Amino acid sequence: MEKENYKVLMIDDDEMIATATSEYFNMFGVKTAYVTTYDAAVAFLDENEVSLVLLDINLGDKSGFDLCRKIRENYDLPIFFISARTSDDDVLIALNIGGDDYIKKPYTLSVLLAKVKAAAARYDRARENTAAVKGVAQTDEGLVKLIGDIYLNTNIHKIISDGKEITLKALEYKLLYYLYANRGKVVSKDDLLRDVWEDEYINEGTIAVHIRHLREKIEPDPKEPQLIKTVWGVGYIMEETVS
Repeated sequence: MEKENYKVLMIDDDEMIATATSEYFNMFGVKTAYVTTYDAAVAFLDENEVSLVLLDINLGDKSGFDLCRKIRENYDLPIFFISARTSDDDVLIALNIGGDDYIKKPYTLSVLLAKVKAAAARYDRARENTAAVKGVAQTDEGLVKLIGDIYLNTNIHKIISDGKEITLKALEYKLLYYLYANRGKVVSKDDLLRDVWEDEYINEGTIAVHIRHLREKIEPDPKEPQLIKTVWGVGYIMEETVS
């Protein structure tokens, strides 16, 4: 049975908020569904294609944190936490376990919709471009060699190292994919801001942080990178496949 496509899945045990938000999004052409429990969310994601998740922390007797970890085992789609909990600890936990944003309740529907549309569009473009990696020897499982015994799996958007899967956040995958697609060329910081972040006003330090995180996941020695190299004053270059 073919899966149905949704832009957004909202997961919130407050059915009034979930209904109001999903109805608003649908009114503006952003196809949205909602569920109110952990188990219903897992089932929905198994049965449908989703571009972005809005996830509350409190889900009755279960936690949105636990659900985020579960989602990250199989999906790289953007996850926006939405919660009335405002402590810095909650925000840090949400972002460190795989959340892409943290939105505090009460929120303005129009602002939330704008953020969701932008993030979902970026994810959809990255997913559509996955099959277009140029000039690459790719297995049926979607594996492309990066360095040594480390591979990128373009089917599930994860790194495979020594047979173990390493999860990438949506933006990390997009950055790695972009560098790979342009391997052998110097990619400027302006290129990355325009084509990966799609926001020329992002601080350049943000790029450096994401590059560091990628190196920690794929380089044998992140302090002496062999694959993603810095071209000082310009940007970065991904070397051709390194044995």
